[in-house]
Amino acid sequence: MEVRELLAQTHKLPNVPDIVRELIQQLNNPNADYGDIADKVIKDQTLSLKILRLVNSAHFGLSRKVSSINEAVVMLGMTQLKTMVIASGIAGSVKEVDGLDLKKFWSDSFRVAALAKWYAEKSTGVDPDTAFTVGLIHNIGRLLLHITKPKLAEAIQTLVDQSDCSRSDAEMERLNFTTPEAGQALLALWQFPENLGDTVRYHRQPLSAEAPSPLCATLHIACYINAAIGKQQPLEEVIAMFPSAEAELAGLPANIAAVSEEAMQIESGLDGLI
Repeated sequence: MEVRELLAQTHKLPNVPDIVRELIQQLNNPNADYGDIADKVIKDQTLSLKILRLVNSAHFGLSRKVSSINEAVVMLGMTQLKTMVIASGIAGSVKEVDGLDLKKFWSDSFRVAALAKWYAEKSTGVDPDTAFTVGLIHNIGRLLLHITKPKLAEAIQTLVDQSDCSRSDAEMERLNFTTPEAGQALLALWQFPENLGDTVRYHRQPLSAEAPSPLCATLHIACYINAAIGKQQPLEEVIAMFPSAEAELAGLPANIAAVSEEAMQIESGLDGLI
């Protein structure tokens, strides 16, 4: 089987809003006109309502109710609004998928995104907004597989659950490629920046990439912590097994493993977008 067989089913592929594509294209553009972005959000009633509902939730604890996107920008800042637009647009691109708990899928993706951003803020060379975005879409290939080949996706999950093999090995056995590779191909189809696709492809083994990147290493660490949270691993074990080589590549402080407990308390605050 080849990745193109998944991408050929265009009628099943997620539909990412144009405003989200535009924001992602401008992640590293210091001259981006985010005022224009806010205007476009205002015109998208569904997106506006979801964002305003989240802004007014207890998570943000604002002193008064926010009734417009412009007010949200003033209260939270454009960076936070940009995060919400990307998260809402990506998560809202798919409504229902056979064999996949979308609420859990996006909740996990949101937390990986928040963790990636948290670690990026402590690194010497990773942009936090880019780290958040790639964390959000890091598992998009698995979503693509469930949308286009649900029975194969279920078979792979069964193989992982009933054996000692890794997900990558199970995917190679059943597909002859991995879902991160499929994710890279989908992001290329969407014309997302190339570095995002490369990061998604190699995030499971960032040191194996032809050109290992700090962004990819940061995402790998975020996924490691998210998995540890899911398994309820003891803190001592999380620290002992912390991916130190990836931490060095990411440009993180030498004592970064020691603050794992702080990282494991992070919540995305975005589940209200699901």
